[in-house]
Amino acid sequence: MERRTNSARCELRLAAITLAIALGLTIATSGRAESPTQNASANAPKFEFEVATIKPSKPGSGPGGYSFPSGGFKATNVSLQTLVEAAYHIGDDQVSGAPKWLNSDRYDVEAKMDASAAADLQKLNREEQDAARQQMLQAFLADRLRLTIHRESKEFSVYLLVVAKNGPKLQEAKPGDTYGDGIKSRDGSPLAAGNTRMTGGRNARTLTAHAVPISTLTQLFLAFLGRPVLDKTGLAGKYDFTLTWGPDDNRPPTLAGGASNDSSPSVASDSNGPPLLTAIQEQLGLKLESGKGPLEVIVIDHIERPSGN
Repeated sequence: MERRTNSARCELRLAAITLAIALGLTIATSGRAESPTQNASANAPKFEFEVATIKPSKPGSGPGGYSFPSGGFKATNVSLQTLVEAAYHIGDDQVSGAPKWLNSDRYDVEAKMDASAAADLQKLNREEQDAARQQMLQAFLADRLRLTIHRESKEFSVYLLVVAKNGPKLQEAKPGDTYGDGIKSRDGSPLAAGNTRMTGGRNARTLTAHAVPISTLTQLFLAFLGRPVLDKTGLAGKYDFTLTWGPDDNRPPTLAGGASNDSSPSVASDSNGPPLLTAIQEQLGLKLESGKGPLEVIVIDHIERPSGN
């Protein structure tokens, strides 16, 4: 498996996890074995892509990425491992048994649903839409790559998100709440419940959230800390908050109760914003501690390189 630089790994994690947050997706942690599509909600209607193409990327295609446009899926210059991670919403350390080419070959993918099925998908609630997208992508991989998997649970070095000494500073959202300060989504509409928006760049980042669970935070922190984060706060509600912190650098973070992790991006900052760990504690009333915890691993039993379209 190819190695990525700290900054490149962080950017790839951030892109994937930001997309997952936008879709309301979570990273699974169970250890049960099952077929590739069984983790989609049993209550969600079954959807499928009507047409789908997968082709090797052309040299010089530029940065890779993927998205779920209305009624479909599109990926450009991505590895097949990235597709597996997208289908199961896991990190790159949670894939086992992968051949080397899974992370070296690059492909372009475009898949579309039937128009009536796409319209039906939009009628579902958010949770059902997420389950349907996940099921469709898993089914695509099973069909075109002959992918079969089973799941195992493995102990990982993780960060534990806990409530800080003086208690949480999160505001619990109520049905119908809106932001009074006019915070907008990227399309200019009010930030809807269950959504987040991240702004900023080199000097500071600001995450604004409206009616989101703590799992949204744990997914985001993975992008910047390079290690999974398990929720141990006991906070079961949905919350409004704004979190602002300074830029990352190349020094690994050291958390209470654990040594530094040389493979992780740093959470250090400059004067334009506090370090991420400080911001979490001061602004949210939460704290990160090093620990161990079980995470789900996708074990690849069989996979083939795609052929043709």
